[in-house]
Amino acid sequence: MAEALVLQSDFGMSDGAVSAMYGVAHSINPEIRIFDLTHDIPPFQIWEASYRLIQTVPYWKEQTVFVSVVDPGVGSNRKSVVARTHTNQFIITPDNGTLTHLVQGNLLADARLLDDTIHRLPVMGESYTFHGRDIYAYTGARLSSRTITYSDIGPLIDLESLILLNREPARQQDERLEGIIEILDVRFGNVWTNIPSTFIRHIGLEIGCSVQVEVVHDGNIVFSDELTWGHSFANVELGKGLVYVNSLDHLALALNQDSFAERYQVGIGNAWQVRIQKSRGEK
Repeated sequence: MAEALVLQSDFGMSDGAVSAMYGVAHSINPEIRIFDLTHDIPPFQIWEASYRLIQTVPYWKEQTVFVSVVDPGVGSNRKSVVARTHTNQFIITPDNGTLTHLVQGNLLADARLLDDTIHRLPVMGESYTFHGRDIYAYTGARLSSRTITYSDIGPLIDLESLILLNREPARQQDERLEGIIEILDVRFGNVWTNIPSTFIRHIGLEIGCSVQVEVVHDGNIVFSDELTWGHSFANVELGKGLVYVNSLDHLALALNQDSFAERYQVGIGNAWQVRIQKSRGEK
């Protein structure tokens, strides 16, 4: 019996890369259960890979093994690690910032350096460009099948030594909430911020009230308008905008049955700031 093996990458599904990772895992254990988190991370976008992990990892049972491969530094001297969460899930990934959200969310218990001179596909050949297949899927399958244990991976390393992305925190300025666009809900075009829902009480929002919202990119205002504060999209008419609490308990911007992200051409990261405050007409 193997634990679940969950794969994430920026490989897409248009060629055989993901299938090769499946093949390696099945060669270790034909009964292994493999699931895809996503393979649609935009190429080289470590930030999005980091976010998708915190969006997903907490909802899997203990002993689940995640392999996350968004690896623009493949073949370089960047390190490989296996991290363990407080609830005993494992994440195998390059040490390139992919663990940022899990570290800053205090979800990780410890981490080990992956010794890839030992934990590597025996027939990997001379290539140094497909560690997702040759090292990460191979190690993930062995760990999920209990051919090896977490302690076999390599030496423990200090969590503070992990490479983290520069991620601006949300903050409250008097009655204004400020944060960044963390990620896009790509299917529906909603815009997810890093402003936690716990900040709402600081400015006294009530469902149905109006809030002033600004989206700023590199100092330039790309959106400024009043939106409705609502529980869900049903609180506004079709095409109208709202601010709501998303599935990770952070504030988000949306248009009812339309794409906020596409209409206003917004992106993600520290350069994309969001400011929210109660409208002047609201008491």
